[in-house]
This record gives sequence, C-alpha cells and structure tokens, in this order.
Amino acid sequence: MTDLSPHSTNSLGRLYGVDGKRLSRQYRTHLSHFQNWSQLKHAKQWLLYPQNIGTHLSIDETSLSHGELYTILTNKAAKGQKGSIVAIIAGTKAETVIAILRKIPEKLRKKVTEITLDMAGNMALIAKKSFPRATQVTDRFHVQQLALEAVQEMRVEYRWEALDAENEALEQAKATQSEYESPVLSNGDTLKQLLARSRYVLYKKPGDWTDSQRERATLLFDRYPDLKKAYDLSQALSQIFENTTDKLYGLARLAKWHEKVRQCGFKAFNTVARSIQNHYETILNYFDNRSTNASAESFNAKIKAFRAQFRGVKNVEFFLYRLTQLYA
Repeated sequence: MTDLSPHSTNSLGRLYGVDGKRLSRQYRTHLSHFQNWSQLKHAKQWLLYPQNIGTHLSIDETSLSHGELYTILTNKAAKGQKGSIVAIIAGTKAETVIAILRKIPEKLRKKVTEITLDMAGNMALIAKKSFPRATQVTDRFHVQQLALEAVQEMRVEYRWEALDAENEALEQAKATQSEYESPVLSNGDTLKQLLARSRYVLYKKPGDWTDSQRERATLLFDRYPDLKKAYDLSQALSQIFENTTDKLYGLARLAKWHEKVRQCGFKAFNTVARSIQNHYETILNYFDNRSTNASAESFNAKIKAFRAQFRGVKNVEFFLYRLTQLYA
C-alpha cells in the first residue's frame, strides 16, 4: 500500500464514507510504516541503497519540487524497476555528493566498471572521485542536443529578423497611410509563421517529415541556405553516433565534422565543437559498448509521472519514502 496517492485516498474515502484527507494522514502516519523508516532522519539530505549497486550505473540530476535539484544514481541492470535507486542526494555540488557516496563501502564502489553521465563538470568529478575504476561515458544524446539547440538558435535569430522587418513595413505603411499585408508563401505561411512552425521540422530526420513538413522545410531552406547547412551539420553528427561502431573510426569522423564546422563559421556550432573537444575521451567511450544515459532520463520521467500522480511534492520525505518503496 506504499503507492497510495491523494486521488486514491479520496476515492477510498468516498467509497467508505471517510474524509479523504484524514485517511491520507492516517496512511502516512500509521499504515505506511513511514514513521519507522530507517532513513527518515536524513531522507531530505540523502538516501543510500548500497545493495543496489551494479557494474553499470547512470548519474543525473532531477527536480523534485520548486526547482530543488537532487543527484540520482541508478543501476542500469534494474531497468527502471525495483532495485534501480542506488542513491538520491540533495543538491548537485560535487563535494557534497562525493562525501555521501563515500559512505558506500569502497569495495562496492570499485565494482563499478562504467558510468554514463551528461557533460556537466560536477558529474564528471563525482564519478571520478566516487568510482575510480569506472569508465566515464558522456551521453551521446546530450552531445546531439547541443547541435540541435545550435540550429534552433539560428532559426530564432532569423525569426526576430523577420519580425523586425514586418514591424518596419507596418510602420512605413502607417506613415504613408497605406495598407500592409504580409506576403503569404505557397503553403499558406507568412515568413514569420514559417520560421515559428519549422521548430519541430528541424528536430526531425528528413525521413520522418510529413508531406507538409517537407514542403515547409523546402521553403525554409530555399530562403535560408545557412539554416540548411546548420541542419545538415546536426544530422551529420547524429549519423556519426548511429552508424559508427569503431572508436578510432568515430574519432576520424568527428575530426572531419569539426573541419566542416570550422569552414561554415557558425558561432553556435563553434561552441558545440569546443564542447565536444573538451569531452573527446568520454564521448568516444560511447563506441565501446554504445552506452547512453537513456536509463537515467527514463527514470527521471518516472519521477515526474509519480510526482504528477501525487499532485506535487508537499512532504519531500514522504514522497521519497514512497518512491524508494517502489524503486529501491
């Protein structure tokens, strides 16, 4: 009964003629055994389940309530089910998280052979200090996301330019007491609508476009050739991860991709290229076992769904208790 939500207690209350809020309180203080939880005293600061540690881990951050971040360490072998949670620690400060993780016996921590993580420096430091024998693997999807965001940044810049141009045309029309109508493209979009509605087009592969999205992409790239080049760069980066199985070949392909970025001269992509260069070693480790941090992202989605089920987090300790009963 540890997964009863407020909705469940309200439903049960109506069924048996009992006040739902009162039943919820009774459940929390008596029926759930929450008050006897061995980790209750420090639950808001940290939770550890050393017995769930495995050879392959994922580390990520998530928000439980009001933007408060927690670092979560999960065991990939549990596949998001019971036994997944190894640690939940308040905050993302490396020194704090490391100090808590070192409560796990060193013998267990040395069993970890691989840990996936994003590109944040604090996560890399936590992994290095806590699991010294583990190979760090930077999540390929975080790398690809940087390139996608660079494309979107260029799209947004062009959209602001289109808005400025339209405002100038409107002001000029008012000054000359003439009527202004925005030019409409062959698919029915105005230019600013084309740039706004192309957002999802630029996230997808060409093979996944619908007919209307393909038409929109053609109109967009005809008018903004640089956006086409940027989109091609982002797709080329994705293909490196999807079609490469050898680490040395992956290194060669990334080097060629960097050269294309240099030739294009796009500021946003230069930043992406620098970020990749600074994480080359851990990014290339992906090609060893093709490991990603998808399990951590999936677990974060479970937490969000669980939080939504309980309509937010009013009592952090009790929320964590229910969460760990299911996944630890």
